[in-house]
Amino acid sequence: MPGQLSVAGVQAAPRPIGAELEPFAADVARHAAAGARLVVYPELHLFGADHLAASARNTALGASAVALDGELVRTLGAIAADAGVWLVPGSICERGPQGELFNTALAFSPDGALAASYRKIFPWRPFEPYVPGDRFVVFDLDGSTVGLDICYDAWFPEVSRHLAWLGAEVIVNVVKTTTPDREQEVVLARANSIANQVFTVSVNTAGPVGRGRSIVVDPEGAVLAESPGDEETVLALDLDLDQVAHVREHGTAGVNRMWSQFRPEDAVIPLPLYAGRIDPRDWAIQSRAAQSSPLPSTTPSRQPLL
Repeated sequence: MPGQLSVAGVQAAPRPIGAELEPFAADVARHAAAGARLVVYPELHLFGADHLAASARNTALGASAVALDGELVRTLGAIAADAGVWLVPGSICERGPQGELFNTALAFSPDGALAASYRKIFPWRPFEPYVPGDRFVVFDLDGSTVGLDICYDAWFPEVSRHLAWLGAEVIVNVVKTTTPDREQEVVLARANSIANQVFTVSVNTAGPVGRGRSIVVDPEGAVLAESPGDEETVLALDLDLDQVAHVREHGTAGVNRMWSQFRPEDAVIPLPLYAGRIDPRDWAIQSRAAQSSPLPSTTPSRQPLL
């Protein structure tokens, strides 16, 4: 059941590809000892290639890709189990079954099981080499529902909307923003929380690689914690997950209840974008946790912008 969730959002510099994992394991254990139940690291935290020339980075990332049933993923599960926490170690370079290269966020339970894996649907093109994923992912965390997205996904409102529709009370957004647009992303974190009445935990990479400014936002858009700069820091706080149900029942600022907008007898509204539509009979938030939803088969293919 919803309640308190202690989160540690670790704004840190990336660790180089192939670096020993003992220091990372010790860092996870330190946050667990401080009381965190969920520990979150930035996008590609264990796949740092920023020491390489720009022309060589994508090649190195592709060469570093691993399978979800490989040794790295098993080791990360063991790290979560040893610390006894829910762990989002950022994202990894995943080699798919057909040789695809995905940017994939992972979530491990305190027993070391891989609770969820999410392939970034909106890679930052034309700069990133990844193939888009094809489904939205939520998972059950101690009776609450958490959704995963990665960096640029936050710029596309349909991602947060689908995660909330699937039941997410918290959206974990792992980020590696090295460019000046982190200023806009902080606004989007608040906007996505407001529009969907969810918590957003957006954890960015620290300097000198990343722009920092990690942020945690409540379901009404209030900033609960924020790093003002790019220094290494930890946003450690308790989320009152019961606030999600309260806001959805009583309204944002006591007035707006977006998830109660439609009545079953209202007309169906076609949505030309993605050949989709809003059907009022399906507007209610899904209550079943730990589910993921493939994108509709009618979704137009997304071509690389190279």
